[in-house]
Amino acid sequence: MTTSEGTSAEGAGLPNSIAVLWELRNREQRAARTGLSVERIVTAAIESADADGLAGLSMARVAKSLDFGTMSLYRHVSSKDELRQLMLDMAYGTPPRIDTAEGDWRAGLEQWARAFQEVFRRHPWICLLYTSYKRQLSWLECGLRTLGGTSLRPDEKLAVMMLMIGYVRNNVQLSLGVVTQGISEEDLMANYGRALAKYADASSFPAIAELLEAGAFDEPEDDFTFGLQRVLDGVEVLVRIRNGEKPLT
Repeated sequence: MTTSEGTSAEGAGLPNSIAVLWELRNREQRAARTGLSVERIVTAAIESADADGLAGLSMARVAKSLDFGTMSLYRHVSSKDELRQLMLDMAYGTPPRIDTAEGDWRAGLEQWARAFQEVFRRHPWICLLYTSYKRQLSWLECGLRTLGGTSLRPDEKLAVMMLMIGYVRNNVQLSLGVVTQGISEEDLMANYGRALAKYADASSFPAIAELLEAGAFDEPEDDFTFGLQRVLDGVEVLVRIRNGEKPLT
């Protein structure tokens, strides 16, 4: 890297923080000259991935959507891997403002989970990449604050949030696997039920036969809500114990 006088910041013995600021300034100057910026590039890349999936993402494709040559992008983003990390950081967005009664950690966590689910639904390709720890920190902070009024230990609060993150991500991943087959979850379950009806005779599979007779596969329950409530039920047991209350029966 060189300064405006043409000397190396490293060679001049300047602190790293100054070198970083120079690099940011140089990037801004290049953006002003070319009309490109990191934000524009990342936004275009997210739009491409949202529309056609991560497999179709390329620097050339993003450059074409911006009406620039591919090499122009490399003046702002060093590699496709860096672009993906920047995409993750932007796509996660800002966590919600939890609007619940003071101390109502359960309602707060439910709001958090549904907002987190929406991030994955808007940008399905996130599930295919390693998480962005920088941006996810703000989501983790948001969730932890909902548990602030409980008597859970710090390690237990962290464990609860890891459970919540894993539940939301895994549920959306399963749903997306269904969507990529070009069929809705409802139709998939109905087809599955009809297939089971052919092979699961009542004498060999009485429990499955009971579900078929009850029409469980015809009108499946909202599995995200059902699973989320069971997760929160388990957390509530621990919260009540730590608060010195009797678990609900």
